[in-house]
Formats: sequence, structure tokens, C-alpha cells
Amino acid sequence: MRSRFDKELDLLNNELIEMASLVEKSIENVTQALIHKDVELAKEVIEADKEIDNMENNIEARCLRLILQQHPVARDLRLISSILKMITDLERIGDQAQDIGEILLTLSKQNFKRDLIYLPKMAEATIKMVKESIDAFVNSDIELANQVIEYDDVVDNLFVTIKDELITLIREDVDFGEQSIDLLMIAKYFERIGDHAQNIAEWVVFSITGEHAGERKIQD
Repeated sequence: MRSRFDKELDLLNNELIEMASLVEKSIENVTQALIHKDVELAKEVIEADKEIDNMENNIEARCLRLILQQHPVARDLRLISSILKMITDLERIGDQAQDIGEILLTLSKQNFKRDLIYLPKMAEATIKMVKESIDAFVNSDIELANQVIEYDDVVDNLFVTIKDELITLIREDVDFGEQSIDLLMIAKYFERIGDHAQNIAEWVVFSITGEHAGERKIQD
């Protein structure tokens, strides 16, 4: 019985990793779409969200079957419940990549007021957070999970920098207002992606130690 349960857990872990890979690819693609004004790539990101949603549903169903059929002991139940939380955050990240992709369909037709510097840096920082939060889960690495949690400050600081720069540009040229709002929304979505990656890292810590610092409240 335990051998069968362990196989189910392995399948669950593999599905989570696969879902995370899709999410990472979406962030990477939407970043390239932003830099190169690539409409087709933005559309791919929008379409990929459907697959991410389906994966969340499948993993959730597997988790619930394990709980109902196998009656896992405390440690296993903690792991399964953590995975349920993590896939919710991954699904939200997919949503936010999709949201950025939709904004890019409009922005791709415009010339940027200035070269994008901080937005790509912010995107790379969020990709790093998502990737390392999943690496921390796969390797049961509490130290790496805590590094991800702390790294969210980098993303937050980049958001403030971008916001201040956009406000300055609007003051210099009121015609830049609409584009500025779109770019600020993109920055906000990247900030939320960072928050969700932090959540994942916190659930990694919980799955190992049973202690959780408290899930961040994110307004989607």
C-alpha cells in the first residue's frame, strides 16, 4: 500500500514540475514579446494559459483523490496540501503572464518613449524567483526557499523604480500617459508574479518544517 502511495506522490511531484516549467516558459516568452514587440509570441502566451489551467485542475484532482483514498499521515498530508497551494499560485502566475500578453497586443503597435531597461530586469528577477522556488521544492532546500522569499524585495524595488520613472515621463509629456499606464500595469503584474513565487517558497518551507510565515494577500 505504501509503495503505491509513494508512486502516486512521485507522479504528483512530476506533474507539479511540468506545470511549473510551462509557467516559467510563459514568463520567458512574454518577456521576449515585450522586448521585441513580438505579437505572435504574446499570442502563444495567451493560449498557453489554457494548458496551465488544465494542469492545475488535473493536479488538484489527483491531490484530492490521494487525500480521500489513501488517508495520508501528517507529513504526507502536509506535502499534499502544500502542493494544492503551490498550484494555485502557479495558475495565478500563468494568468498574469496572459494579462501582460494581452497588453502587449496593443503596445506592439507603438514606439516606446524610452528604451526599456528596468522592465526586462524585473521580468528576469521574477523568472529567477519562480524557477528557484520550484528547485527548492524538488530538492527540499529550505535555504534556497528562504533566499527566494528575501529576493522579493529586489522585485519590489524594481517596481518602485519603474513607477517613479513613468511618473516623471508623464510629467514631461502628457501624450505618454496611456502608454505609461500600460507599462505600469505590466510592472504591477510582474510584481504580483514575484509575490506568488514568494508564496510558493513559503509553502516549500511549510511542507518541510510544518511552519508557515503567513501567506501574502495578493489582490488579483
